[in-house]
Amino acid sequence: MSDYPRQYNAAADMVDRHGVEGRSDKTAFIDPARSMTYGELVTETNQAANLMAALGIRREERVACVLLDTCDYPAIFWGAIKAGVVPIALNTLLTTEQYRYILEDSRARAVFVSAPLLPVVEPILEGLPFLNHVIVVGGDGGYAAQRDAQPETFALADTVADEVAFWLYSSGSTGMPKGTKHLHTSPMETCRLYAKPVLGIGEDDVFFSAAKLFFAYGLGNGMSFPLSVGATAVLWPERPTPQAMFRQLQQHRPTLYFGVPTLYAGMLALAQSEGADIDTGGRLRLCVSAGEALPEEVGKAWEKRFGVEILDGIGSTEMLHIFLSNRANAVRYGTSGQPLPGYDLRLVDDDGTELGDGAIGELLVRGPTAAEGYWNQREKTRRTFAGE
Repeated sequence: MSDYPRQYNAAADMVDRHGVEGRSDKTAFIDPARSMTYGELVTETNQAANLMAALGIRREERVACVLLDTCDYPAIFWGAIKAGVVPIALNTLLTTEQYRYILEDSRARAVFVSAPLLPVVEPILEGLPFLNHVIVVGGDGGYAAQRDAQPETFALADTVADEVAFWLYSSGSTGMPKGTKHLHTSPMETCRLYAKPVLGIGEDDVFFSAAKLFFAYGLGNGMSFPLSVGATAVLWPERPTPQAMFRQLQQHRPTLYFGVPTLYAGMLALAQSEGADIDTGGRLRLCVSAGEALPEEVGKAWEKRFGVEILDGIGSTEMLHIFLSNRANAVRYGTSGQPLPGYDLRLVDDDGTELGDGAIGELLVRGPTAAEGYWNQREKTRRTFAGE
């Protein structure tokens, strides 16, 4: 793991540094309604942090983000981190009862909710004992006015490198979702260990992720990675249909595209039906796939049709991003690649005995991006996070 000072706030690296390094006028994020420069990101994160202080939300308390992928998302997320408040990125496709469970479980003091999502959340808001504030973002909601009333400067909370910065909720495949606690150092570590050496990211890249920001995969693709190098990210708040993805690729001409196997397959099918009229914008240099195994035939067909490799990899909510990946110019479709330097991987049986090549077992991974554990889930934490 890289050396971080004990006093470290992730927003200093991911947001404020870019003003100091002369990127204030450079575009940080683009959504269908507007674009946001790095200077505007600094200002809006400061205002969001001031708003949370004005609402009485204290350091280490949680705020829930039920937000579509727009420029407001990074401003609110990193504004919370600036204040030492812990943002929780929540899936926007949950049911009302799932939101009830998570808001009760997390004891969130406030929820920032995109206006189109309010009808799903609104029925439960009155009955949550810890929830004090509901801030509606977009539409006729009050967030913009509340934000703009706040000062444009803010002194970063003096957080510790090993302090919890944000939560993600696991998918709940074995029960209800679990609050997964990630540290201030983890976003930059995913960039250091994966995005920079494997993808070769730089300031001139334009990122576009079909996976939403509430996923660990999408959070890295659409926020941590571009912010780590001062690049630009395209945000898409609607469903990532094949038609919509091609439109965004052609309009914004990204250099890096992040999808999932079913979407790549759907895009290939659409391209086959549309013929030569459909393309990826002409600037793509790499694509990435995660979330499930990429079928060999899909990877090969994509590269043949568009001339761009797809790097398949494996990651998890608990590890924050990809730790096992194919490499550019050495892709073996039908495989998940090799471990990233900085991560230790072992394949074991039910008794913990290490297995050889070709065996089927449980994959254990150790690395600096591992979450601190699950919120109020001691036994599940002990079973999932085995320690050193």
